[in-house]
Amino acid sequence: MTADAAHHDVPASDYVSALVASFLGWTLDAFDFFILVFVLPSVARDFGKSIPDLALTITVTLAFRPVGALIFGLLADRYGRRLPLMIDLVFYSVVEVLSGLAPNYTTFLVLRALFGIGMGGEWGIGASLAMEKVPPRWRGVLSGFLQEGYATGYLLAACCYFFVFPRWGWRPMFFIGGLPALLALFVRFRVKESKVWEKTKAQSWTHLGRGIAAQWRLFLYLVALMTAMVGVAHGTQDMYPTFLKVERGFSAQTVAKIAVVYNVGALIGGIAFGFVSDRYGRRFTIVTSLLLGVLILPLWAYAPTAAGLVTGAFLLQLMVQGAWGVIPAHITEISPDSVRGFLPGFAYQCGVLLAGSVAYVEAVFAQHTSYANAMALTALTVFLLAAVVAVRGPERRAARFGV
Repeated sequence: MTADAAHHDVPASDYVSALVASFLGWTLDAFDFFILVFVLPSVARDFGKSIPDLALTITVTLAFRPVGALIFGLLADRYGRRLPLMIDLVFYSVVEVLSGLAPNYTTFLVLRALFGIGMGGEWGIGASLAMEKVPPRWRGVLSGFLQEGYATGYLLAACCYFFVFPRWGWRPMFFIGGLPALLALFVRFRVKESKVWEKTKAQSWTHLGRGIAAQWRLFLYLVALMTAMVGVAHGTQDMYPTFLKVERGFSAQTVAKIAVVYNVGALIGGIAFGFVSDRYGRRFTIVTSLLLGVLILPLWAYAPTAAGLVTGAFLLQLMVQGAWGVIPAHITEISPDSVRGFLPGFAYQCGVLLAGSVAYVEAVFAQHTSYANAMALTALTVFLLAAVVAVRGPERRAARFGV
């Protein structure tokens, strides 16, 4: 029996709805996160804090994502993918709106921690739901589509920054971040539960706990991989708008335009390299993308002209998301059916916890040298580390789920 035959009972409308819901959930999650990346200097000024102080709120958001992955991942493996996903969407939407109402830095910091819980819960549920439904032979390219919800969210945040910030400031941008709550209605009425989960679900919390404990070696490997990959993403994205504004002197509108360009590169990279991974394997694609990224770092950080910087940013994010686009397929494929809602997402968010300080480290390091030096050295380190970890791990390309 072929891998596709195992999915003959999954109508196209079913997996398309699941894929769209997961993509939009991750898109809006990323949109809400990256709003702060663009307005960080302005929020710092309004609260009377330094840029490193506000960069710390990014670190706090990332640090609390494992809490969300733990809570919602366990619920997803015990009670199904749909209900926890709907609850999570509403939760982080409410917190995002409240962030725009924060009266001071302390309140804002607490709200960003709560947002981290919501952000951490979405990816694991959405990825398991979508990857369990899509045809195995297209899992890589559709994984790339799913993961590029992250780049799409960044792109939308850039557009929001371009149109909203100059007229109304940073707070209304967070109000717009309440839109994901509406997506819960789409999940409720259009997305069906995963049949793989229904076949393999744990019969009790004890049974689920034993299943998770049995995978501790795989868990440690996934944490190592995702720690490096989170460093790759956030080490090249979070402080880049600040670098463009503070060190290169670009206006807010110009920064937004540049962000649009490099996120288009990210979208292309995620889908294109996902397609490549369906032919040549997940590990090969991840490592190739990262090593090509290393070659682009000088142009990305040190190009003397605006055109050079834009080109470097476009190409680098093409490679960063080329590697990342493979991740949803890769880590769900190597995770057992019974713990797929929990294990990939929780390991991913533990990686976020371990690498979440990268933006803060870059901001502090930049005060002693430059943003260009801080980001280039950080990126070089994490790119090489991620390539080494990826090549040494397992692979189950186009694995059959639920059998």
